Amino acid sequence: MNKNKLETFTNYFSKVEILLWCCSVILITVSFCIFDRENYLTLTASLIGVTSLIFAAKGNPLGQFLMIIFSLLYGIISFTFSYYGEMITYLGMTMPMAVFALISWLRHPYNGNKSEVQVNHISKKETLFMWILTVIVTFIFYFILKAFHTANILPSTLSITTSFLAVYLTFRRSPYYAIAYACNDIVLILLWILATIHDITYLSVIVCFITFLVNDIYGFINWSRMAKKQADFESPQNS
Repeated sequence: MNKNKLETFTNYFSKVEILLWCCSVILITVSFCIFDRENYLTLTASLIGVTSLIFAAKGNPLGQFLMIIFSLLYGIISFTFSYYGEMITYLGMTMPMAVFALISWLRHPYNGNKSEVQVNHISKKETLFMWILTVIVTFIFYFILKAFHTANILPSTLSITTSFLAVYLTFRRSPYYAIAYACNDIVLILLWILATIHDITYLSVIVCFITFLVNDIYGFINWSRMAKKQADFESPQNS
């Protein structure tokens, strides 16, 4: 039985995906052992986060469930360095939106397959609405972050922008969610580089988001493949 479960698991993920996940886990663990060795919450959050991304890249709702857990842990970690923007973003926006995304993904399985969500494409009108909403959210959060005396407020505000775009597109099941998250990863890498100047242990967090960046890039590539596969299957010649 265990052997069958292992075969099912390895057959579900491609060799590239298994290699990507294994390399990410190794890099995160090694960096933790070298630069941290104390904050096991950071290690746990990083491992859960990178695992959520590989499932999300497959369009599997389990990725959103793991993202809910990661958001909670990351919010706590952000609080320790007074990155209130990150804390508020993940606890007040990313985590609740991950809940909505989970519900959305479960309600829209592709062809009855609960482990693969149906890819959606948003209209130009909705895209315009999304950008207007993003500007409003960014404007409001800037003053909230300023009131909390948030460290590195400009990149923290930019993180709000990219995070909102990412969670909105994730909820709407758009392949571009991964591009938005990749942009957010770059901002977060910058933020934690600034934090590392004061505390070298945060270097392990930088490595975490570098692995996230690679995984999100792969996520966009795989969702683009999924979109093409689903479109080809539903084309008139296959109906």
